[in-house]
Formats: sequence, structure tokens, C-alpha cells
Amino acid sequence: MILNIILGLIAVIVIYLVVIIFLPVLNVDMQPVEISHTEKNGPPNREDVSFEVDGLKISGWFYKLDHGPCIVMSHGFSGTKDMGLEKYALKFNENGYSVLTYDYRYYGTSEGQPRQLYNGPLQLDDLRAAVSYARSRKDVTDVILWGTSASASYGLVMASEDHRLKGVICQCGAYDHKKDSKIYIDDLGMGFYLKLFMHGQRDKGRSRFGLSAHKYPAYGRAGTIAMISRPGAVEGISLLAKESTSFVNETCARLALMGHIKDPVEASKDVTCPVMILVCEKDNLVSRTSHERVVMNLKNPLVKTYPVGHFDIYMGEWFENATDDMIKFLKEL
Repeated sequence: MILNIILGLIAVIVIYLVVIIFLPVLNVDMQPVEISHTEKNGPPNREDVSFEVDGLKISGWFYKLDHGPCIVMSHGFSGTKDMGLEKYALKFNENGYSVLTYDYRYYGTSEGQPRQLYNGPLQLDDLRAAVSYARSRKDVTDVILWGTSASASYGLVMASEDHRLKGVICQCGAYDHKKDSKIYIDDLGMGFYLKLFMHGQRDKGRSRFGLSAHKYPAYGRAGTIAMISRPGAVEGISLLAKESTSFVNETCARLALMGHIKDPVEASKDVTCPVMILVCEKDNLVSRTSHERVVMNLKNPLVKTYPVGHFDIYMGEWFENATDDMIKFLKEL
């Protein structure tokens, strides 16, 4: 009897996986956003650069000055170097800092298959390689990290292990996984995440058999199947993406099955360099208190708050206000 039950359960699981992996189920409404189809010429001091990680070429832009510190900038979830980072780079240039921006593997103009595969630990390796590249240049004296949204926590993890870093700037970041997950579960319910889990199983299973990746939108309208479907998310990312020629609003669904990077809250206990944390008080993509435990662990961090939403800080007067605050922080390093 017990053997029959076990065999029956195995059969059900096998049938479920066959259906999920191989049959045309779990269809998704993909939600492409408008991007530019014309590449613009960069400023005269912008160099096309590349460096290698795990046999893959990582594509970057280096905004060169004669000699001095370099800010390595990392974009947020699914972001590419050509969507909004250049205006930061130019402002930092004006104030005496070289800048390196880059595309993570699987994104933008960097190599790697499948495309749009998010993997936090591997992105952290890409950042480590970007720092190594910057340090290899004779025109760079020190390295400062700048991260936004999903990558804001990367700077803290890096700084916990690399005490040569001069400083870290973290903008509208997700640091406290428990708090950040809670706002999504409270809003969308566990049923929504069970659906994402099923999509993840399909994508992961297909990858095992060398089949094409199963994807859903990285950012979607509220209530739709997407990794981030909070109100205003797709509208916000659309504003950032309109000047990009490489952004694709998709992510491999196996993301739902992947683990996190080292806990930024724990990592912050080992950070010794100065840290600036910028918080958007009306942010609905991360918990508005996500930064609190990190701040408690850091040694005299500079915390700046702005009465805006997650995407507002990238534009207009709030971009100017925030970058002015960043420059003041940088000048004191």
C-alpha cells in the first residue's frame, strides 16, 4: 500500500514536470517598453572598455579624467549602462571623478546566454571585476562604489570584504530581505508567488534540457505576472529606458528559484569605509524602513531622505538635489 502511494506521488510529480517544462502552458503577457533605436554619440572623454569574467566579456564605458578617484556605478534590476547613468557620470566628472559604468553579464552589450538572466551572486562577481579593472588603470587612484535599487546592497557586501574601497553610495536600495519581501506578500498574496515559482520551475527545467528560456516581464502593470508589478513600476522604468538602445523588459523566470547574495544587513557590520544611504520616503518597491538595520550596523553613515518615489530620484530636481548631496559626501572622503 505504502509503495503504491509513493509510486503514485512520483508519477504525479513526473507528469506535473513534463507538463510544466515541455507543454505550451503558463503563457505570459509580455510587456515591452519603448526604447531608443538610435545610438547617440557619447561625450569626448567616454571610452568603450571591456574586461573579462568567467570567460565572458563585460562591456563598459569609462568617463576619463587625467588622474584621480574613480566611481564604479552599478545599475538596478535589469538595468543597462545606457539608461540614465550617463548624466550621473558627467556630473561626477565635473567634480573631479572618473566614472566606470558597465553592463552585467547577460544584459545590454555584455556577453552571456541566456539573455536577461538575473543572478545576484554573479552580478557581484561582475562588480568585483569592474573594481579590479578600475584599479588596473594608471589614471585611477582610489575606487568608490555607487549602486542603486537592487545594486545598492552590492556596495555594502563588497565593502565588507574589500577594505581598500574609499567609500560607498547606496541609492533607494533593498537591504532587509524580510521587510522587503513582506510588502510584496502583503500586497499580492502568497498565491502570486506560487505562480512565479511555477514559472521558475518551467524555466529551470527547460534549461536542464537545453531548451529556450522561459521569461516574464521584469517590470509589469499592477497585478500582472512580472517580477516587479507594484503600481507605477512599469511607468517608472519606461522613463529610464526611453534613451536606452539595449534595455529589454524581460527576465528569466528561474529568478524566482535563486538565492540571495550575502545578507547586506550582516555584511554592513564589517564595512569600515564611509557610506552614504539615500532613501526615498514614498518608495513602494522596497520597504521604507529597509535601511534601518543597516544604518544601525554602520559606523556613522550619512543618511539622506527625499520625499519622492523610487523612480523620481533619477530625474528633475530630485536628481539635482540628490547628486548635489552625493558630491558633498564625496568631497569629504
